[in-house]
Amino acid sequence: MIRPAEPGDLQRIRDIEVAAGQLFRSFGMDSVADDPPMTEEELAAYQRAGRAWVATGPSGAAIAYILVDVLGVWAHIEQVTVDPDQGRRGIGSTLIAHVERWAAGRKLRGLSLTTFSGVPWNAPYYERLGFTHLPDTEWSSGQRAVVRREKQHGLDTWPRTVMVREIKPYDPDNPG
Repeated sequence: MIRPAEPGDLQRIRDIEVAAGQLFRSFGMDSVADDPPMTEEELAAYQRAGRAWVATGPSGAAIAYILVDVLGVWAHIEQVTVDPDQGRRGIGSTLIAHVERWAAGRKLRGLSLTTFSGVPWNAPYYERLGFTHLPDTEWSSGQRAVVRREKQHGLDTWPRTVMVREIKPYDPDNPG
């Protein structure tokens, strides 16, 4: 089940981020694995703004989450993370589809994100979901700001890319 994140989910979201970050060690990306998760205050801002959702397991506890910013005409996926114990079950793509419907309802052009190019569960995964690489000449000012912030954070140590997926306008008679 997908539902809006609640204040009680914030620590669990942080725990999921730490657990998922450990997967980067197998690619020699220890500094990514060691990067602390967002603070509860940062997560609370997304939660209060209605731009944070969780997927829950049978117990009702969060097993994955997605955070979204609005960058002009794009619903920008700031983070989508699945607990590694729950991976490869379509949970991430289900969260992305949920955000796509949310974005369509707001008449946004599509989804955007930044990600590592060479990590299998990053750019290649998003390509399978229909995202395409956006040339830097086409980046919006908001996307440029995200890339600058990530560079200042040291994420440009490994190749990164901006990706987008345009969406069909939301049709309330066929919310599919």
